[in-house]
Amino acid sequence: MKIFAIDPGPNDSAFVIWDGATIIDKGKVPCERILPLLGIYERERDCKVVCEMIACYGMAVGAEVFETCVWIGRFLEKLQGNMDRIKRLDCKMHLCHSARANDSNIRQALIDRFGAPGKKSAPGVTFGLSGDM
Repeated sequence: MKIFAIDPGPNDSAFVIWDGATIIDKGKVPCERILPLLGIYERERDCKVVCEMIACYGMAVGAEVFETCVWIGRFLEKLQGNMDRIKRLDCKMHLCHSARANDSNIRQALIDRFGAPGKKSAPGVTFGLSGDM
């Protein structure tokens, strides 16, 4: 089964399409470009779309968070509700077994699971992933 994972943002969203063994596609693109990609993959029966969901941690938030919520809603609408939403805390717990995990802990957990990213001449499974991807 393919996984189409989205890390939404107010202007750009990162995405990775994974088939269980290799990365089919990845990138960080303007949110408007995610919508046609969803249209392509929504027709595949063996593709699950998952999007990071905003969660409340009791802190004040700005306009960017609300704009990100708008994009999550647009992605959800495009897929007629057929999209799972997962909170960042759930990802941290799954990969690192700790709510205190940070980006470097998550990166290390992925390296431990899939191996080193490698280099251009000898790419690993996660070669080319960076930042929000």
